[in-house]
Amino acid sequence: MALNLYNIKKWYRMLSGKSVMHVNQGLGKTFSPTDIKGYYNDLTEKVTMLPELLHTDSLPLYTTPSGKRVTFPVDIFQYGLGAYDLYLITKKECYREKFRQCCIWSIQNQEETGAWSNFFFKYPDNPYGAMAQGEAASLLLRGYKEFGDTSYFDAAQKAIDFMLLPLENNGTTIYEANGDILLCEYTHLPIVLNGWIFALWGIYDYTLLANEDKYKDIFMRTEIALAKRLHKFSRHHWSMYDLSGKMTSPFYHRLHIAQMQAMYKLTEKDIYNEYAILWTKRLHNPLWKGMAFTRKVWQKINEKEAWT
Repeated sequence: MALNLYNIKKWYRMLSGKSVMHVNQGLGKTFSPTDIKGYYNDLTEKVTMLPELLHTDSLPLYTTPSGKRVTFPVDIFQYGLGAYDLYLITKKECYREKFRQCCIWSIQNQEETGAWSNFFFKYPDNPYGAMAQGEAASLLLRGYKEFGDTSYFDAAQKAIDFMLLPLENNGTTIYEANGDILLCEYTHLPIVLNGWIFALWGIYDYTLLANEDKYKDIFMRTEIALAKRLHKFSRHHWSMYDLSGKMTSPFYHRLHIAQMQAMYKLTEKDIYNEYAILWTKRLHNPLWKGMAFTRKVWQKINEKEAWT
């Protein structure tokens, strides 16, 4: 049962806005659809909620259910992306330096295959995920553009290439017979909406700099596959976390809205704007929001393990 002291504390921090894992992540403030600039959703609170790290060499640590403090790659990638946005907004060198630290950590901890062992502490038999690969690529490509270090670009390409390996080849991507491409945040669990989009953004960033038809085609195919399946992530007056029908928390529902808004700006496809509007209406409807929250609480109580 997932109802234990650790998860009660985790949910309290999430709902009270005190969890750095679940900070507000609205639409990015400094991104461009045609150039590598800021990130597509706003990760700046990942940095501002940890002011004690800003003028040090330290990077964020994640506390596992057992109380162990570990370095969680996605935390580093998101912290770095948030720091870069803050640098673009404020021009303060301290944010640029934290961004650089995250890029260096990413290079130093990338496996020879191009992967980062993202879930080593949670799923040691399935440690890789497309979301981690995509966010790392987005971070490193911004590092390449900012600092001109070609090792960042090379590492980003390796990250994308590992992501795009089929599941059966130890990668993180499903290639369907009809040509659809699905990006897996978890390689042993149902497809997750937010993770798919974060991974997709890494490919999009790579196409902006590499200008290679192969990756443009892959982006197009996975974006089309995503758009075709959006209705499967929208049920019970709310958005769904994954294709198994798992209900989102309010945090992930708001994140989905911001991701739809960003996708609309990147693709100009009406379907993303339509879901952004629909899910925003649901968020502001007290009855639907209450029903979704009740369902989510019941779901968490009955889960064997808690992660989202």
